[in-house]
Amino acid sequence: MKNIALLSTAIVIFISSIIYSQITLQVGAGGGYMLPTGTYAGSTEDFYNGTNYGMSSGYNFNAKVRVGLLGFNLFGIIDYSSISGDGQSDPSNKNSQIENTQNILSFKAGPEFNVSIPLSPVGFYFDGFLSVNTFSGTVSFQGVSGVSTGDYDLETATRVGAGLGGGVLLDFIPVVTLDLGVNYNWYNLFGQQYNSINTNLQRQDAYTSLNDDADPLYQSGSNVHIVGESRAINAWEFTLTVMFGI
Repeated sequence: MKNIALLSTAIVIFISSIIYSQITLQVGAGGGYMLPTGTYAGSTEDFYNGTNYGMSSGYNFNAKVRVGLLGFNLFGIIDYSSISGDGQSDPSNKNSQIENTQNILSFKAGPEFNVSIPLSPVGFYFDGFLSVNTFSGTVSFQGVSGVSTGDYDLETATRVGAGLGGGVLLDFIPVVTLDLGVNYNWYNLFGQQYNSINTNLQRQDAYTSLNDDADPLYQSGSNVHIVGESRAINAWEFTLTVMFGI
């Protein structure tokens, strides 16, 4: 029994040492460019009419951690993005101006699958993730019909989303990896809703909450209830992250 116990202990220690030697840990930070698609894009005229959000482009900063074991990785990201759009509310009213900015704080996590090239400093990966996304921001109106001139805060809202992506890993410097990534984000797959926070039913209700679901009081031709359909918040992200091995 004693010999069996010693042998078992030795096997456990040996296997643990092999597994531990195969575990990698990287942490890093970076930033990039954000490009909206679908109903998250469009023009400020679309935003004014309640069909799209009218975002044009934005930027992001991120902090990333990657834990690897035998070619299979798990990763987590804290991502802060700011995206905006500006322009007229009506082409016939050249004095009208809308400036719309949204900020997204995202927590993302998921698996990552690596493809390495033997004896090469270049590798590739593919990933998928779930995300929790908190929206905030401001919208400004100047000379816009039906909306009082001024700056308005966007009511904070949280949505659950998902994404897919991939990238290239460059290991030209010891302990340092350049992570060139691209991913597509579905920010509001779950939790869509319409909020009405103004008791006097002014049109600006449609703009001061995220309102990614249809207004239940929507009527065609209404000047107040203008959001007739749910709106997807989707975007591409292109990132460069510097990762350090620990």
